[in-house]
Amino acid sequence: MSSTSKFVSEFCDIIDSYGGRDKVMKALCYSAKLVAGYHAKRNPDLAKRYATASSKISGARATLRLIDDIPMIQYALEYGLGENEPDRVMAVLGVTANIVDLLYYPIEKVCWLAEHKIVDVKNADRWDNVNSIFWVLSVYLNLMRTMRNFSLNQEKLSCNPKLSDIDATVLAKHRLELVSIARISLDFVHAVSTLPGGYLWGGKLTTFQVGAIGTLSAGLGIYQIFAKRRLNK
Repeated sequence: MSSTSKFVSEFCDIIDSYGGRDKVMKALCYSAKLVAGYHAKRNPDLAKRYATASSKISGARATLRLIDDIPMIQYALEYGLGENEPDRVMAVLGVTANIVDLLYYPIEKVCWLAEHKIVDVKNADRWDNVNSIFWVLSVYLNLMRTMRNFSLNQEKLSCNPKLSDIDATVLAKHRLELVSIARISLDFVHAVSTLPGGYLWGGKLTTFQVGAIGTLSAGLGIYQIFAKRRLNK
């Protein structure tokens, strides 16, 4: 099998899963927003077309997330109080993140219903602001967990002076966590930008900047999927 055929086969396997398909949809969404931002003043008509494409893809992703709370509930129940975590800090972060996510999904549903005028929601803008706050909290806690886990693994590796004695797969997975930290950091910058003006850098990023951040985050996510598949072979 040629390298091209192998890549296409792997790509098809990735988009066959919900997580992989969402990453690809995210890349398309934000790359379209990136183009829209770039052409905002150069070619407004072209920018409008790409902005529409970005909005439609974003809407499709939001619609697919409507049932995400079901697996989230299952995950939270299985996670419990984080008994299997390496330390108490990880457990506290994990439980807190699960609580935030369990609240975040219903709020996002209310915003979706209001956006599509399926139900009348008073103060829809407030719901959008609350939705942004919970998104920021969710991403922030995920970032703290990833950084904490990376730190704990780094300490374990530092206790072994001979890197040659460490399994290559373990090292590769540890280094891959750095990519996770970079990706989630980008998501955090993006999430904060959706907050109301006056809160940190809320509302201060341009369409081009949001598109660039989202595209880079999606690209790192897709890279991680390919890398993890190869590590698990």
